[in-house]
Amino acid sequence: MQESHYRRVIAELLDDSPITRGEVIGNVREFLAVGEYSLAFDTLCEWIYEDDLTISPAYHERLRQLAEDMNAVKLVEDLREQIAEES
Repeated sequence: MQESHYRRVIAELLDDSPITRGEVIGNVREFLAVGEYSLAFDTLCEWIYEDDLTISPAYHERLRQLAEDMNAVKLVEDLREQIAEES
């Protein structure tokens, strides 16, 4: 996949994420700016996990799709516990 695609998709995931910590958002954006897409994606997923943030099934699927392409499936599978139950 092209680098511009990673940058765009990760930026969209960040914008749609439940992360509110300014320093985390800034770190992910910095990694994107210097082309460190794996670090940006890892940071995004790790903070969702560490802060025990709830995500939607659709958001998790978006993460999973990108994770398959980036060989980071385990990282996203760990987030299964944080998927909000659909009502």
